Amino acid sequence: MNRTGGQPGSLDFTVDKSNLYREESVTDLKIANIQRLVPVHLDGSEDSSRETIFLGRTQLSTPQGPIPIQAKLAAKTLEEAMDTFPKAMEAETQKVMESFRQMQEQKKKAEESRIIMPGMNN
Repeated sequence: MNRTGGQPGSLDFTVDKSNLYREESVTDLKIANIQRLVPVHLDGSEDSSRETIFLGRTQLSTPQGPIPIQAKLAAKTLEEAMDTFPKAMEAETQKVMESFRQMQEQKKKAEESRIIMPGMNN
């Protein structure tokens, strides 16, 4: 997206006119939000030469606040997307939990490396 280090005057806001999608969202008002991305041409008509993309979204509630979870769903239809949603969210949740575990381990190691023991000179 931005290859210039994020400097304010160097952001590229150019729209990729050859990669346009119309967004449609379906929810069960409980846990599932499924986004259907339909490829379209510049004039807004459907582009049948490209695949429709389905994304699943939900959020985990934690004491620190909500954590958004999103994953691409391997599906060709909305019904397939609904069927693959649970496993995709479980897999993505496991990835997020593993990332948190690694961050906690790194934090613990950093704290342990700051322990100063009597008689030790640095």
